[in-house]
Order: sequence, then structure tokens, then C-alpha cells
Amino acid sequence: MTGTLLSLGHGYSAHALARLLLPRGWRIIGTTRSAEKAAVLEDEGIEPRIWPGTDLSKDIAAATHILANAGPGPDGDPFLTGIGAQLREARPVWVGYLSTTGVYGDHGGGWVDEDTPLAPSTERGQMRVAAETAWRDTGLPLHIFRLAGIYGPGRGPFAKLRAGRARRIIKPGQVFSRIHVDDIAQVLAASMAQPAPGRVYNLCDDDPAPPQDVIAHAAKLLNLPLPPAVDFDEADMSPMARSFYAESKKVRNDRIKRELGVQLIHPDYRSGLAAEAGTA
Repeated sequence: MTGTLLSLGHGYSAHALARLLLPRGWRIIGTTRSAEKAAVLEDEGIEPRIWPGTDLSKDIAAATHILANAGPGPDGDPFLTGIGAQLREARPVWVGYLSTTGVYGDHGGGWVDEDTPLAPSTERGQMRVAAETAWRDTGLPLHIFRLAGIYGPGRGPFAKLRAGRARRIIKPGQVFSRIHVDDIAQVLAASMAQPAPGRVYNLCDDDPAPPQDVIAHAAKLLNLPLPPAVDFDEADMSPMARSFYAESKKVRNDRIKRELGVQLIHPDYRSGLAAEAGTA
């Protein structure tokens, strides 16, 4: 299967998807905000569009698949706000929206799945719920992907350790789910190959874990000293960083396996970090 993918807000996850699709003969059009990033996209074989500032009407008309990567702001999803009328006239066979598991809110370390009622406790999560609803209201063949904490090359515990910014924040009972960027890419590609408009998918691995355990394991793989342990209540953290700890839950991923036939490349953080460290 090949087609034309319009990637709105071509970011980290979309880059990984492009690495899968380009060798298969896909045409990929990606939007970015700067000329510098546009040059990088072009070098990677992606047709860059600087947006806002470029008329996307022809690209929207040509797209067989559309992926929305941009996070919402106080005014909503930036693309629906800016070019919503054009998008509603599109005729793709598949539209994907990258959301977050933050829409489920806090469950005290308990399990959630795609049928769990949405109850975000942070402003970011509330904006995501509103954006999901707005994309549904377009009438497009929408698929929602709720991503857990994303990690991979250049992003995650290794990056923090190498930059000297890693700490083991200790909050009893805190647990997060994660997903390696390569698994995000393969799930998106699997969905594009078998559209099921209206479906929601959680993207996470099999092993929700306390964040301090992940940092400690990453340090061991890099032969670096164990970062200091800091009590959450005493930690100097930005409001955004602190807000991540306001919610604790374990996210189920059965649906991507059952319906899309996905076998995770990295079923836990140990596998993903080992691959990145070259010790797998």
C-alpha cells in the first residue's frame, strides 16, 4: 500500500513513521514552522511546507492520509482553527490524531483502557479532550491514538542523563506507561493499512513502571553514576514537569495487538533502552 501522507505538524513521532513509509514509495508532505526545519525535512525526502504561511489546499486535496501531530492551545487545535474548513472538505481514507493518555486522568496507579471514561485532571489533558472532540466533529475518517510517555533516540532518560539533568524523583505509588517511538510508527502504519474510522487506540508498552526505576536502569546501561534520589514534595520542578506527577495509571494496550496485529518491537523500557545503548 502506498499513498500521500499529509503530516500536520511533522514532529518526533511523524519522523519515525516517515522512516517506515518513504522506502515503501509513499509521498509525504510535512508542515513545519521554520525554514531551518523545512530544509531538514527536504533532506529526509519529505516535501516541506512552512505553516502558517503556506496555502495547503492542494496538499489537502492530494492527501490520501492525514496525520495531525500538533498539540492544542487555549484556542483549540491549531490546524482546525486555521484551516478547519479546508480539512472538512478533504476526502482521505484515513485521518490520525495523536492524543495522550493524559485524557484518562488520575487512577491511583490502577489500569485504564480505551473504554475508560475521560477525566483529565490537568489543563493539558482537558485541552486534549476538547481537541479529540473537535476532530471527531469534522466528520473525517478519524482514528485517535492516545500516546503514553514517548522515548527513543534523542528523547527520554538517556538524553537527560547525558545532559546531566537526570534525577530520580520519588513519589510513592507513582507509575507511568511508556512507548518507544519505533512502536508508535509501526502502530500508525498498521492502522493506515486497515482503516477503522472512529476507533481509539492506546499506544504504550507492556510494563508500566515507576520513573525512578527507568532512570536507574538507563544509568546502569551507560555506566553512569546513579542519579540522586529526590523526594517529590521537595523537588525543584517546573509546573509542567510537576503536573505529570499529578496522575498515576497503568495503560492497557490489548487493542493494538488484537485489532491491528501489532507485536511490539520494545515491549518494555529495558528492551527500548538496550537497543538505544547498543546492548540489546
